[in-house]
Amino acid sequence: MGIAVRSVDEASRFYEGTMGLKLVKKETVEEEKVRIAMFKVGESYIELLEPTSPESSIAKFIERRGEGVHHIALEYDDVKEAQEYCKMKGAILVHPEPEDLKGDRVINFINPKSTHGVLLEIVKRYGD
Repeated sequence: MGIAVRSVDEASRFYEGTMGLKLVKKETVEEEKVRIAMFKVGESYIELLEPTSPESSIAKFIERRGEGVHHIALEYDDVKEAQEYCKMKGAILVHPEPEDLKGDRVINFINPKSTHGVLLEIVKRYGD
């Protein structure tokens, strides 16, 4: 689950200190203009997303809606295959092709117009 926040550091203190979750990694993802913090929760993750630019989609999201749930990610073995299947079934994709983010993961998104208002991320992660 991706959560848009104004400050990854401030939000991390809550998830780590108050909730007792384990921080897996913190990094800046230049392609997406965000700083992230990942917390492992069982077999899933909570990803905090802080905009690094006013032009980022996360900055625009926070400006319109405030901090909160931004998207839900679903992991697949093959993002290209998953997106083609979803497209064939009528889903509207955000990007025409999957994006490779530093060899760390491959992603695409399904527009909320197709999913009853929820931004879904199709993702394949490499490593943990």
